[in-house]
Amino acid sequence: MIWNESLNTIDEIRPPRFYAIHIHTFVQRIALLREFTMLSQLERLSREVDGRYASDAELTFMIDYVRSFNLRVQTYQKLQELESTIIQQTYNRMRSIDPQIFVGVNREDLTRKCLYDMTCGLRATATAVLLNDLDTLQERLLFWLQTIMRSLGKTHTCDVLYSSLQEVVKQHLTPPQANLVCPILELNRRILGSVT
Repeated sequence: MIWNESLNTIDEIRPPRFYAIHIHTFVQRIALLREFTMLSQLERLSREVDGRYASDAELTFMIDYVRSFNLRVQTYQKLQELESTIIQQTYNRMRSIDPQIFVGVNREDLTRKCLYDMTCGLRATATAVLLNDLDTLQERLLFWLQTIMRSLGKTHTCDVLYSSLQEVVKQHLTPPQANLVCPILELNRRILGSVT
C-alpha cells in the first residue's frame, strides 16, 4: 500500500528498488517469525520434559494460549481486515505530528519506504498477537531492524510511528483486542524508537 495524494487513498505498496535487499531480509524474518513461534515453544517444552510429564508451570504458556485463542484469531483477522484504514490513519496522524517526517536527509520523499515498513511492522505485530510470542518477534525481527533504523537515524520516525499506531488501533479494536496489540506496538516503539 502507498498513500495516493490525488485519490486520497492508499494503493498497494511496492518496495523502492534501493530498499530491495533490506525488504527481502525483512520478509524472510517475518516468515521465520510465523514459522517458529508457537512451534519453538512446543519444541523447547518437548526437550525440557523429555522422559517426564510437564509441570503446571511448564504448561502455562499453552493454557494461556488456548484460553486466549479465539480473541487472538479475532484480533488478527480484524487487523488484517482494517490494515489499509489503520495505515492510512496512522500516516495522517504522523504527518500532523511532524509534516517533515517522511522527508529524508537529502530531501528525498521516503513515504513509500515508510509506508511499506509500517505495513510490515503491523503484520509482524499481528503475527505476534496470533501466536503469542514476543520473544521471537524481538529476536528475529526487532533487534535486527533496530540496527538499521539507528544507522539511518530513523528512531524518531519509529517512535512517532508506533505511538501513532497505538492510538489508531485503539479506535478500531475492542478494549480486549487493543490490550493484546498495544503492548506489542509499545515494545516495537521502545526497541526501534529509543536511543539508549
